[in-house]
Amino acid sequence: MKFVHIADLHIDSPFVNLSDKDNLGEIRRLDQRRAIKKVIEYIKENNVPYLFIAGDLYEHKYIKKSTIQYINNLFKEIPNTAIFISPGNHDPYLQNSYYTQFKWNKNVHIFKSKIEKIGLENVNIYGYGFDNFYCTNSNIESIELDEKNKINILIIHGTLNGASIEEKQYNSISKKMLEDKNFDYVALGHIHKMSYNDEANQRIVYPGSTVSLGFDELGEHGMIVGDIQKNKLDLEFIKIDNREFVEREIDITNIISKEELIEYINSQSFSENQFVKIILVGKRNFEINTYGLYKFIENNQVIKIKDKTKLNYDLEKIANETTLRGLFAKQILEKMNMEDITKEEKEILEKAVEIAFDALE
Repeated sequence: MKFVHIADLHIDSPFVNLSDKDNLGEIRRLDQRRAIKKVIEYIKENNVPYLFIAGDLYEHKYIKKSTIQYINNLFKEIPNTAIFISPGNHDPYLQNSYYTQFKWNKNVHIFKSKIEKIGLENVNIYGYGFDNFYCTNSNIESIELDEKNKINILIIHGTLNGASIEEKQYNSISKKMLEDKNFDYVALGHIHKMSYNDEANQRIVYPGSTVSLGFDELGEHGMIVGDIQKNKLDLEFIKIDNREFVEREIDITNIISKEELIEYINSQSFSENQFVKIILVGKRNFEINTYGLYKFIENNQVIKIKDKTKLNYDLEKIANETTLRGLFAKQILEKMNMEDITKEEKEILEKAVEIAFDALE
């Protein structure tokens, strides 16, 4: 039995904090549409009979009806594929959601907040869907597999072994409990990092986000393709997202001006399909305004700049000077050495030193 497992596509996500580039959100929303189209094309070309979507297919707050129609029209192209959707915390099964207000194609089954078992010829498919933006008790532990001779599959959105208060709000599920239930495959969603070959004979699987949503989701993204028999499971990851988020560190210790830094960044080469975050490290010799800096970057792949540099000043040495600069450095050092100073306050003081010293030169 072949299947495709995806999750966390988050279609029509606004991407508001991704970059200073004005049109990047629109670019990524188009990439999301292309991604689900590629999934459907793969299913058509390989005659895959099952598609599992383990939550967060779309963003409830931002999804457009035209986008839902686009998705459903794609589903119509694979009428012989049974599509199972388990709504998550970003696309819950609400009374005003498109899961309830839109007429989906007949090959689409959407799970609700009561655990449901769909019995087919050789397989039982269990599922559960969020009916709110939070879920603290899906009651999955109540499932008893009553036909163990068949292939038993669970599709659900949630956090394995969620321990923190936040994690427990998004359907925390005991991994041991799932293992004890002895499902032949558990199609998970919610965690955007792929996990399908972390251990031998792994049957509890996260495909990761189908399309990367930002720099906290580095690496390749796509779908899991499986071929399952009662005592055998073969899994393969197939890349869907043609673009990739990458980070590149630049040590600016030996760079002496903003102009030299801009020239250096513009001289770097990146793949056309990469979105790049430049992380500035080392000791800086000049004041850095990352937003102002970005306006002069000609490389279109660079979409974000992060400043993690430190001041290139020996404050203790400067504090011994009998100058205005020395007096200022002494006062700053006294504040920095206070026991109750926070990291954020220290960073503000370091920035104040840089601005003051630039003004005194």
